[in-house]
Amino acid sequence: QDPKLRELLDVGNIGRLEHRMITVVYGPDLVNISYLNLVAFQEEVAKEWTNEVFNLATNLLAQNMSRDAFLEKAYTKLKLQVTPEGRIPLKNIYRLFSADRKRVETALEACSLPSSRNDSIPQEDFTPEVYRVFLNHLCPRPEIDNIFSEFGAKSRPYLTVDQMMDFINIKQRDPRLNEILYPPLKQEQVQVLIEKYEPNTSLATKGQISVDGFMRYLSGEENGVVSPEKLDLNEDMSQPLSHYFINSSHNTYLTAGQLAGNSSVEMYRQVLLSGCRCVELDCWKGRTAEEEPVITHGFTMTTEISFKEVIEAIAECAFKTSPFPILLSFENHVDSPKQQAKMAEYCRLIFGDALLMEPLEKYPLESGVPLPSPMDLMYKILVKNKKKSHKSSEGSSKKKLSEQVSNTCSDSSSVFEPSSPGAGEADTESDDDDDDDDCKKSSMDEGTAGSEAMATEEMSNLVNYIQPVKFESFEISKKRNRSFEMSSFVETKGLEQLTKSPVEFVEYNKMQLSRIYPKGTRVDSSNYMPQLFWNAGCQMVALNFQTVDLAMQINMGMYEYNGKSGYRLKPEFMRRPDKHFDPFTEGIVDGIVANTLSVKIISGQFLSDKKVGTYVEVDMFGLPVDTRRKAFKTKTSQGNAVNPVWEEEPIVFKKVVLPSLACLRIAAYEEGGKFIGHRILPVQAIRPGYHYICLRNERNQPLMLPAVFVYIEVKDYVPDTYADVIEALSNPIRYVNLMEQRSKQLAALTLEDEEAIKKEPDPGETSSEALSEAGTTPAENGVNHTTSLAPKPPSQAIHSQPAPGPGKAPAKTEDLIHSVLTEVEAQTIEELKQQKSFVKLQKKHYKEMKELVKRHHKKTTDLIKEHTTKYNEIQNDYLRRRAALEKTARKDSKKKSEPSSPDHGSSTIEQDLAALDAEMTQKLIDLKDKQQQQLLNLRQEQYYSGKYRNREHL
Repeated sequence: QDPKLRELLDVGNIGRLEHRMITVVYGPDLVNISYLNLVAFQEEVAKEWTNEVFNLATNLLAQNMSRDAFLEKAYTKLKLQVTPEGRIPLKNIYRLFSADRKRVETALEACSLPSSRNDSIPQEDFTPEVYRVFLNHLCPRPEIDNIFSEFGAKSRPYLTVDQMMDFINIKQRDPRLNEILYPPLKQEQVQVLIEKYEPNTSLATKGQISVDGFMRYLSGEENGVVSPEKLDLNEDMSQPLSHYFINSSHNTYLTAGQLAGNSSVEMYRQVLLSGCRCVELDCWKGRTAEEEPVITHGFTMTTEISFKEVIEAIAECAFKTSPFPILLSFENHVDSPKQQAKMAEYCRLIFGDALLMEPLEKYPLESGVPLPSPMDLMYKILVKNKKKSHKSSEGSSKKKLSEQVSNTCSDSSSVFEPSSPGAGEADTESDDDDDDDDCKKSSMDEGTAGSEAMATEEMSNLVNYIQPVKFESFEISKKRNRSFEMSSFVETKGLEQLTKSPVEFVEYNKMQLSRIYPKGTRVDSSNYMPQLFWNAGCQMVALNFQTVDLAMQINMGMYEYNGKSGYRLKPEFMRRPDKHFDPFTEGIVDGIVANTLSVKIISGQFLSDKKVGTYVEVDMFGLPVDTRRKAFKTKTSQGNAVNPVWEEEPIVFKKVVLPSLACLRIAAYEEGGKFIGHRILPVQAIRPGYHYICLRNERNQPLMLPAVFVYIEVKDYVPDTYADVIEALSNPIRYVNLMEQRSKQLAALTLEDEEAIKKEPDPGETSSEALSEAGTTPAENGVNHTTSLAPKPPSQAIHSQPAPGPGKAPAKTEDLIHSVLTEVEAQTIEELKQQKSFVKLQKKHYKEMKELVKRHHKKTTDLIKEHTTKYNEIQNDYLRRRAALEKTARKDSKKKSEPSSPDHGSSTIEQDLAALDAEMTQKLIDLKDKQQQQLLNLRQEQYYSGKYRNREHL
């Protein structure tokens, strides 16, 4: 606007100045931001710079770089900070690795570099190789040397390609993956990795990797703790909108607390650019002569911002980071028909075709019709605002607008906001909490209460798939079956519904949308834990984005995945109408494979820039049964933040019932409790094995140097009862060998064998059996096979000769055997193994044993499923009956306060509960006994079948 400045900037006069300007917004969080303004000579140059800088800032792979890439970034930073003479000042190295000055000095000297803080070194002397040597001296890694030697390099300084292949396939591979779709690495693939990471080319060509190459592989891009595919848009986006969790913001315009502070248009830009898909607009009547509607937190000390500017900001940033629909949650307190008409007009003009004005043809607003999918609504903006009732005429609605007053709580959730100073009391539809206690409390605090204004025709026309209605009950909602109707719940009301009717809440969220928002007493803009309501399938769990607390960090961790689209597909049983789910379940849910997760914190690197002790904590968030706060804490390292080694026992999460909604948090702290950094990882996305966890700050931005080195094991959960069965399923060959070994050990004790010994054996048979026993070879492919010392054709000839008389037959047989043994040259076992007949027979025997094991395993699996179902039935019945008794107890306790009520009720209830517990315990004991007996019978059947088959083979 300054003409002199404009004239100065308008150099070259190529295109409009506004189109040649670039503004870079940066800062530690969404509120405390700074601006860097640049001007280009040409519009094309400005556009290219804008796109490229934005792509760099939002690149998910760059935010999830490997450990090696972060160390390389630190090296690049040192190379760019040079003196005018092009030398690297050593003070920059000391500043970057400031935790231990003495260590830096020693590491520089080990690299034959000057170590004085005031010195500088030529760039050519500080090559990437020298930098690596410097890091190895600064931060030695004895724990990696131990891993390297344990896996086969005890006697030599390298691993062979086969040993490296075993390490990757056994330690680093996810056992939950399908081996056909995701086969283990082959030798040639491992050789490619060795050639990439082994610095010694002569070792690499021989298929060998040194400890240096091994360290580079562990910190390389192929060994990330999260698979890159999980960061991409990898979820089905063609399901109804109600089948997704949607990244949602509460009172988006606020930069601080709920009662005071600035409102900001920029917050809408930053929140949308961070991946949010649902923003809130608290609209109020403007008091200026222009009668422009404003956005503010009514009846508080927060400032006002222009409604029009907010709509422009939303239009500008709506689809920069995600093409999927934006939901605008209007809280409309504008009681002026003229200003509501202006609001509708701004939405139509500024959003243009992006604003969804009419329902899609395939998804009419009718009962039983599901909501359209995010894919159907790509690049569309949907409005959530109260819709005008069809029964009322336009005249009566205007009359109500001028007369309306309120006696209920507003969706603003913090204070009561009259639409104008003279507003009285009136009825409001839903989309707000109807918590009477909160209303009374706030009424005492504020004196009056505000409500949303009646929607005019213009605003009503903008509303289609997100129509807010007052929540009455889950039964009524189910009966109406209107997917386009949604309700909002204050967190306290939502928690009440979740506690009272958890299964019904999940069912409701399969068809309709629900929005949860913070309670009014959170005047400091703190957040509730979103996991509570994700567990019930609530889609729009709205948080205060200006407050980066643990709840917000978990929210950021959740929506970082699936291409940071702002939409996450709910687990299947939260979508399917034929499945029912209780968020408070403690047992395994039918159709869901639970996980077992083990985390071993091995060491840390460059955790702090101070010489302090450090420690690491591990948390798990998920279903109530899965959640474990501060589940594990390492010892505090003694004044070592550069390379502390803990090597403590792993923390084991034995049973993670719902892995698809569970997340692991690993956080590092200084010894005084000061936060260093953390990482939140979805259990389903974690790769097992040895990995670096590159830490992030509170805002989920990656830190360059701090990292934690861990060993993680993830596998499907197996109850202790079935551990041996699953072991047999996963390794049938070993299982068959074990069974065979046991049968031999038990042979002398079985009645069957004793009777066989007592029988008078045939001398001819005895001789042949003795030969067979003598020729038994070691187990191959899991099955023991027998070979005779003579070639097969002569032995066949022996058995085919007719016996002239019963008395002389044994003697003839012995003579023939003697002649065969003396005349035919004996063959080695290895030669016999190469014979086609032997190989063919061996394959046949192995196939038969494999089929036998497979059949028995199927029976065992079916039996396990049957018993799991029965266990769940007993558990659910118990919980239902106990809840009914507790409800009765609560009613009785209320009656006790009445003078006429007797006192013997409580003792009766306690007796009933004790009896119920005893009955439940007995049922479970009976079920377990029955289960064990059936498994034992099945195991005996399997054992004798295998034994019979082995005899046939012999």
